[in-house]
Amino acid sequence: MSDAPTDLLETSGLGLEKARKITAEALDGADDGELFVEYRQSEGLVFDNGRLKAANCDTSQGFGLRAVVGDAAGYAHSGELSEAALRRAADAVGVVKSGHSGTYAAAPAPATQSLYTAESPLAGPTFKQKVALLQEIDAYARAKDPRVQQVTASLAASWQVVDILRADGHRVRDVRPMVRMSVSLVAGNNQRQESGSFGCGGREGFERFITPENWQAGVDEALRQALVNLEAVPAPAGTFDVVLGSGWPGILLHEAVGHGLEGDFNRKKTSAFAGLMGERVAAPGVTIIDDGTIADRRGSLTVDDEGTPTSRTTLIEDGILVGYMQDRQNARLMGMEPTGNGRRESYAHIPMPRMTNTVMLSGDKEQGEIFESVKDGIYAASFGGGQVDITSGKFVFSCTEAYRLRDGKIGEPLKGAMLIGNGPDALTRISMIGNDMELDRGLGTCGKQGQGVPVGVGQPSMRINALTVGGTDV
Repeated sequence: MSDAPTDLLETSGLGLEKARKITAEALDGADDGELFVEYRQSEGLVFDNGRLKAANCDTSQGFGLRAVVGDAAGYAHSGELSEAALRRAADAVGVVKSGHSGTYAAAPAPATQSLYTAESPLAGPTFKQKVALLQEIDAYARAKDPRVQQVTASLAASWQVVDILRADGHRVRDVRPMVRMSVSLVAGNNQRQESGSFGCGGREGFERFITPENWQAGVDEALRQALVNLEAVPAPAGTFDVVLGSGWPGILLHEAVGHGLEGDFNRKKTSAFAGLMGERVAAPGVTIIDDGTIADRRGSLTVDDEGTPTSRTTLIEDGILVGYMQDRQNARLMGMEPTGNGRRESYAHIPMPRMTNTVMLSGDKEQGEIFESVKDGIYAASFGGGQVDITSGKFVFSCTEAYRLRDGKIGEPLKGAMLIGNGPDALTRISMIGNDMELDRGLGTCGKQGQGVPVGVGQPSMRINALTVGGTDV
C-alpha cells in the first residue's frame, strides 16, 4: 500500500493556516471543540477451510468538526479534505452556538512521550509471506490432532494518522499502529463438535506475534480448549460460588462495571453508580483502574481523540468509588478533570467517554488457595459474549471454558455455563482476590452507541460468592 502523508493538512491541499482560520471561525463562541483529521490504512486476510477466503486492503481519510456548547454538540464530517468541505462543516456546526458561556476551554497539556512506534505494520511481511504463514498455521493445526475438522486463521493490521486542531491553534498529531492475529478451530468426534480459539495483538508490528513458537503456542491453546469442550458435560443451574480466571475474564468487569463508570452515564444519572462518589461500592480490597498509558497495548493511546494525554485513572480504590472516566465535555459539566478517555471510532463519529485498558489490581491470594476455599462451585476460565444493561447493571455472560469445583479441586469441564448477575452487586460479593493479575492478549473491541474502539482488560483470579449460574442441566 502507498505511503501515508507526513502532514495531513498540507498534503490535502487544505493547508494548516487555512484550516486554523476556518476552525477558529467555526468555534468562535463555542465552549470547546476541535477539527479531527484522520488518515487510515488497513489490511485483513482470512484463511478458512484450506483456502484464502478474504483479503481486504483499504485506505480512507476525512475530517470531523465539532462545536461544543454546554451539554450540546454540533458535529459534521466529510471524506473530502478540502476548504469547501470544511466551510460547509463549519456552517453546519454553528447551529449549537447560541447561549454559549463565552469562554473557550483551555487546551490539554501535551503528551510527554509516545506509547508505541510510528512505523506502519503494513510495511512488515509481504502479502505472499502472510498467505504462506496462514497456510502453515492451517497445516500445523490439522496435523496436531485427527479430530481437527476446520481451521480459520486471520491476520489484520492498520495504521492510523490523526491530526487534532483546536480553535486556539493548539495542534496534536498521533500515529497509531495496530495488529492482530487469531486462530479458531473446530474439533469433533462421532458424537459432537466443539470449538476453541486464540488471538493476540497490540500497537506494534507483527514480528513478536508471528514467530513459530508464538503462533504454534496459540494453535496449541485453541486445540486444547476445543478438546476440553469435547469432554464437557451440561452445566448445572443454580446459585454457586464462582472463581474467575485471570486475564481475559476481565471482560466481565469491563462490561458489567466499566461502562457504568464512564462520565456521560453518571452525569445523566443513568448509571447504577450515579451519585455514589466517595461511597463503598465494592468489597474491601477491590481496586479498579483504567490505564491508557501501558506501552504497546491494544487499548492504549498516547493522546485520546480530543488531544488529551491518556492517564492511569483510579475508579474504585479498596472498594470506594473515587473516579470516573471522562472526556472533555462531561468533565467540564461535572466540575472534574478530563482523564484522556474521549474516544471515537473514526472521523465520522463524535467522541464520548470510553474505556482504554480496564483492570482490577492484584490481591494477596494464591490461585490454588482460592480454589481450595470452594466446596461446591464453578471455575470460569474464559468468556465469550455477554449482555449488560448500564442503568440496572444486570449482566449475562457465556463461558467458553468452565469447570465444576468440588472440595477445592477442579472437576469435569462444563458446557453451556452462563453467569447471571448485577455488576454493582457482584462487586460486593468478591471475597478473595488473587495475586496473579494478567492483561488479556490484545483482541478486545468495545461497542457503545454504535461505535467500536479497541480496548484491553485484565484482572487476577477472584472468588465471587453466590452468583447465579444458568446452565443446561436443570
